[in-house]
Amino acid sequence: MRVRIRHRERRPASFYWLALLFGLFVLFLYGPVITIFILSFQGPQGGLTFPMRGVSLHWFAVLRDGVGDVDIWPAFGRSVKLALAVTVLTVLFSVSAGLAFRRRFRGDTTVFYVSVASLIMPSIIVSLGIGLTFRLLDTLIRYLANEWGFQSFADGWTTSMGLYTSALGAHLTWTLPFGLLVMFAVFNRFSPAFEEAARDLGASPWQSFRHVVLPIIGPSVIGIAMFGFTLSWDEIARTSQAIGDQNTLPLELQGLTTSVTTPVIYALGTMTTLISLAVMVGGLLIARSIARKRATTA
Repeated sequence: MRVRIRHRERRPASFYWLALLFGLFVLFLYGPVITIFILSFQGPQGGLTFPMRGVSLHWFAVLRDGVGDVDIWPAFGRSVKLALAVTVLTVLFSVSAGLAFRRRFRGDTTVFYVSVASLIMPSIIVSLGIGLTFRLLDTLIRYLANEWGFQSFADGWTTSMGLYTSALGAHLTWTLPFGLLVMFAVFNRFSPAFEEAARDLGASPWQSFRHVVLPIIGPSVIGIAMFGFTLSWDEIARTSQAIGDQNTLPLELQGLTTSVTTPVIYALGTMTTLISLAVMVGGLLIARSIARKRATTA
C-alpha cells in the first residue's frame, strides 16, 4: 500500500503583501459607495456622517415624494430615455463599423483615429465645443428665417439643443469609441470560414449575419450595450454644456450636493447605483445565456 504525500506549496510572503495591497485598493474604490449605501438607510433624524441614527426607509420615501424644487423624477425619465437611445445607437454604429473595417479601404486609419480621438479630449472641452456648435446653428437658423421672411418663426425660436440632439451627440462621443474598440478586437479574431460555410449552404448575406455572425459576437454586443447605458447614465461633464434647458439626473444630483443636507441625497445615489448594477447583472445573464445556447447547439 502506497501512501501519497502531497506537499502543499507555500506561498511567498510577497503574495500576502500584494493581496493586502489589492484588498486596500478594492476598499478604496468601493468604500465610498458602501458608505453611501449604508447611510441612506438612516432614520428621520439621520445626518450626512456617522454614527447612524436609526435604521429605516424614511429617506427613500422622501425621495419618492420629491426633493424640494428639483424635478428628480422627470430628470430620471430623461436620463433613462437618453441612455436607452445612446445604447441602441452605440450598438448599431459599433457593429456596423466593425463589419466595415473587416476590409481595408482608403482612409481607414484616419477614420479610426478620428473616431477614437474624443477619448483623449477633456470631457468639458467636448461639451463646450458641441454647445458652441449648436449655438452657432441657432444663430444661422434665426438669420435664415429672417432673410426668408419668417419673422415670427425667428422670434419664437429658442434653441436646437436638447435631449436627442446635442446631448445625444455628446454622449455618443464618449460611448462610441469604447464600442468601436470592442468590435475591432472581436472581428480581428473572427474567422470568415463560418460565413463561407453558411454561403456554401445557400444562406444570403443577411441570413449569414443573423444566424452565424450575430450569435457568435452576441456576448460582445451585450457588453457594448452595457458600456453605452452605464456611461450615458452617469455622465455629467459632456452633458453640462450640451443639454439645453432640461437637466438629466446626474446634473440634478450635482445640483443637490450644494443645497441638500439630508441623507435623501444618499438615497438617490443608492438608487442610481442599483440601477447601474441591475443593468450590468442583466447584461451578464443575457451574455451567459447566449454562450450556453451556443455550447448546446455546437
